[in-house]
Amino acid sequence: MSNAAWFDRASTVLPAGGFGNFDHSIFIKRGLGARVWDEDGNELIDYLIGSGPMLIGHGHPEVIEVVEKQLRDGLTFFANNALGVELAEQIVDDMACAEQVRYVTSGGEADMYAIRTARAFTGKPKVMKFEGGYHGMSAEAQMSLAPTQLVNFPNAVPDSAGIPDSVRDEMLIAPFNDTEFAVSLIAEHADELACVIMEPLQRLIPPAPGFLEAVREACTKHGVILIFDEIVTGYRLAYGGAQEKYGVTPDLCTLGKIVGGGFPLAALAGRKDIMSHFDKGKVGAEGFLMQLGTLSGNPIAAAAGIKTMEILRREGTYDKLRSDGARVMEIFRKHLGDAGHTVQIVGDETLFDLAFIDRDVRDYRDYISADGATNLRFNDLLRARGILKPPGKTYICAALTEEDLQATEEAIEGAAAAL
Repeated sequence: MSNAAWFDRASTVLPAGGFGNFDHSIFIKRGLGARVWDEDGNELIDYLIGSGPMLIGHGHPEVIEVVEKQLRDGLTFFANNALGVELAEQIVDDMACAEQVRYVTSGGEADMYAIRTARAFTGKPKVMKFEGGYHGMSAEAQMSLAPTQLVNFPNAVPDSAGIPDSVRDEMLIAPFNDTEFAVSLIAEHADELACVIMEPLQRLIPPAPGFLEAVREACTKHGVILIFDEIVTGYRLAYGGAQEKYGVTPDLCTLGKIVGGGFPLAALAGRKDIMSHFDKGKVGAEGFLMQLGTLSGNPIAAAAGIKTMEILRREGTYDKLRSDGARVMEIFRKHLGDAGHTVQIVGDETLFDLAFIDRDVRDYRDYISADGATNLRFNDLLRARGILKPPGKTYICAALTEEDLQATEEAIEGAAAAL
């Protein structure tokens, strides 16, 4: 059936005809390497890569092999399994902050538990986040994620219906990359502030020099837990994540997407004294943080994650990711510039996007002032030329070939001229 026919069916049984994620009008049928095919038979070079998890590409034969083996041995058990232990050992080896690991199924769930764990450890209620920072779908996370009403800091704005005012009252919001404001806010509210949660690369915006270091120092000074949301950046910006790339170690981090090799798995990792709140025998009933999940640490996802990490450790993998990403960045910059468009490339070589704006982008308010309508039109022109580029992020995967990159340039050149 066609995309349109599937959308008609979906509209009967799914609100708005979709899963709430990407463009509901497109239905992906299969993927292989750096390409996907939709239900209309269109072949597309994939810069969405499942919103990030398919860093080594779709259908990698070595991942398929270990998954098929585990399929024969069992799908899930709601009990410990050896693969889950092996994956946790790997995370502890890889992430600077990680001494222990707790599994969940989604990144948003990991962020929710990170906040709750910080509150349990400190006994304090308030949470500080940065305007425009994405941390899942919990009530705390849905504060000032994408506000259309730009209020004075540190006031929070709910982004969703169904969030009580009491949650808003426990949130503090700061502008990303404003070191003086962030440090001052931490100091002012230290007695009631449990944690600062942040994407070290916020959506796509890199941290200004010294910004992460200053937030780390302020959190340490005032007894506030620093949480790095590395759902996107973990195993992507570097093998050891943003912690490795930027040289700043949080108290807790959250991991998802890549860590499950494309299967539903995420994790909270951090200092042993903080993670002990999941162990009732160590903290007692009053300090115990209950957490369980039917599929947490399931062996299929663990097998896929272990193999994905092994492949990422191979020589040259990250060099290729960054080289390919830099090449695609320059292709965008060149052809849009030649066509007379002013554009900023915002992000990292491994994930970035375009901002049709004539100044640097340092925070959420800069980003939303860019010409979003032009960006969306450009995405449509790219898709018509065989490029699947999501709004908000362009993900690079290790499976891109020279043929893919040449076809990407031809599509970008044509789309830029038509824009």
